[in-house]
Amino acid sequence: MTASRTQPLALYIHWPFCVSKCPYCDFNSHVRDSIDQAAWQAALLADMAHEAALLPGRRLGSIFFGGGTPSLMPPATVSALLEAAERHWGFEPDIEITLEANPSSVEAARFGDLARAGVNRVSLGLQALDDETLDFLGRAHDVAEGLAALETAQVAFDRVSFDLIYARPGQSLSAWEAELRRALSFGTEHLSLYQLVIEPGTRFATLFAKGALTLPEGDAAADLFDATRSMTAAAGLPAYEISNHARAGAQSRHNLTYWRYGDYAGIGPGAHGRRLKTATLRHKKPENWMAAVTRNDHGLKSEDALDADTRAVEAILMGLRLDEGIDPARIAQAGDADDAGRWLDTERIARLERQGLIAATPERLRVTQAGMPLLDAILREVVREPVSA
Repeated sequence: MTASRTQPLALYIHWPFCVSKCPYCDFNSHVRDSIDQAAWQAALLADMAHEAALLPGRRLGSIFFGGGTPSLMPPATVSALLEAAERHWGFEPDIEITLEANPSSVEAARFGDLARAGVNRVSLGLQALDDETLDFLGRAHDVAEGLAALETAQVAFDRVSFDLIYARPGQSLSAWEAELRRALSFGTEHLSLYQLVIEPGTRFATLFAKGALTLPEGDAAADLFDATRSMTAAAGLPAYEISNHARAGAQSRHNLTYWRYGDYAGIGPGAHGRRLKTATLRHKKPENWMAAVTRNDHGLKSEDALDADTRAVEAILMGLRLDEGIDPARIAQAGDADDAGRWLDTERIARLERQGLIAATPERLRVTQAGMPLLDAILREVVREPVSA
């Protein structure tokens, strides 16, 4: 499953700056009143050139602009980065170029320029279709502004996705079904639908610990998950990953590279990458990353060779998120082994199959719909610690 040099490469470009603090963003210290755009463009181009020299002979299948508020990156910078990427690697004919955006009127006003710069897909963080919930989540936009941004995006870009968060405090099944029905009516070909989880160190974690915040769990959470899957499937957007739903051919090609354990180059502050059996990590703090680029012509903080066991286990953990599951032969290939038995516990897999949580054949191992809500527990069962040779 380790990517070959003939497989399309993915490129992740991290833009760290935010326009306002966000309860979900770990780059809150990166809010800036002004940015030296020319210096940042030059540094990103240098960081990219370093990766390109180490990944020759590949073509790009996808590019993803993510991070703080990449939709406020100057279109001229986006254009310069895309031109350099094509020069270094070449583009697949149907390359997917995605940009993450907050659904604000300020960012939506730039969508046309970003599309002309070469972006052909946008992922909007709507998060909810209810103003009270958006306020609870700490979002700066309201529903009206978010939907106006969605309408603008659908005019500007060939492909549009947006995300919603469900299983929120006090959310009933009927309320979520109504919200999802409305979301499906907007006609996008891709939806990312995430159950709200409590992350350590957040405001939500504090409220949860005090008992001031409760989330649907058990049967209630399972009902929400099942309704999500059945409604999206009925609308022609079946789940292809635990939280992602798309029409045939509209799956996120960039994210599929991650989940299928392909190579991706990561540039910009805090960007991760996977390059030819090596994990790469850039300096996270913008000033440290910029200093590293000035000093070394790249922003790398670390490059760690991944041993065979790590590669195989990562490929399993990522691949079983997908409805298509994994091919055990490719897992063996990722781990430089003859078969995947070193990392897959066949006895536990057989038991989970009898319980209807896993479907297994010699060519394919996948988690069933009944098993997907229990994915974390299933992964702990399926993946075994390899015995040292």
